[in-house]
Amino acid sequence: MSNVSGLRPKDIISHIEKEATKISISRQVELLGVSRGSFYYDPVPISSEDIFLMDKIDGIYTDCPFYGSRKIAKELTNQLKTAVNRKRVQRLMRIMGIEALYQKRNLSVNNLPHPIFPYLLRDLAISHSNQVWGTDITYLKVAGGFLYLTAIIDWYSRFVLSFQLSNTLDNHFCLEAAREATDKYGIPEITNSDQGVQYTSETYIDFWQNKKVNISMDGRGRAMDNIFTERLWRSVKYEEVYLNTYQSGNEALEKLTKYFDFYNYRRLHQTLGYLTPAQIYLERR
Repeated sequence: MSNVSGLRPKDIISHIEKEATKISISRQVELLGVSRGSFYYDPVPISSEDIFLMDKIDGIYTDCPFYGSRKIAKELTNQLKTAVNRKRVQRLMRIMGIEALYQKRNLSVNNLPHPIFPYLLRDLAISHSNQVWGTDITYLKVAGGFLYLTAIIDWYSRFVLSFQLSNTLDNHFCLEAAREATDKYGIPEITNSDQGVQYTSETYIDFWQNKKVNISMDGRGRAMDNIFTERLWRSVKYEEVYLNTYQSGNEALEKLTKYFDFYNYRRLHQTLGYLTPAQIYLERR
């Protein structure tokens, strides 16, 4: 990396190399003495009224991921007691990355030709940790703008292996989450995602294939194919995000780090027999 001595934090951030293959972004920002939130976050230039509507859309979609723009516009009209134009809802959903044509929250719509991998998890017995890892992206509100959150979760234990924030929907933060998870916890047998542009990119696919990991992809419009990550987003939204108004990317990163620590090590899961994900993951690897 370049010499950054004597530069202001804003200038230091400009020297971070997104495409560095030997040094992860997390390690680069650590070495430079700046936070990941500072690197990833710039307020997105969008009106406060649109941000307000996007937050409302996010809440509706979290409760009803099968709603498209028509029903969301109607629900907004009912909630706000004023007419909300469907075309406006469609525009905001495009900004958020929500594809109205499919019955799932899809923050990585891919209309270009791309490699398609089969869905490997139908009728598969999930019996141990690091057998299947799943990943997805969700929208996250921040004062004056918004971020995108991705996480990688172990299906057997529900243990969150890594997460990353970004203010864009390119694949750098998804790849960084994959690198962080494998650096800390090893290699899964199968990784599962949707068919979005982040997950069908050459760099993302090569990352897993070089590690001999089987790649599984959700079927188009199948909301239940990545159900454990969908449940994670609901928990994150109702137990953390909707209870706070993050003033910056730094604050979002700090509070989400604490939440995922709570989620992994202290939050009891009924489906796990009232054990924590860490108890299951770390004891049964």
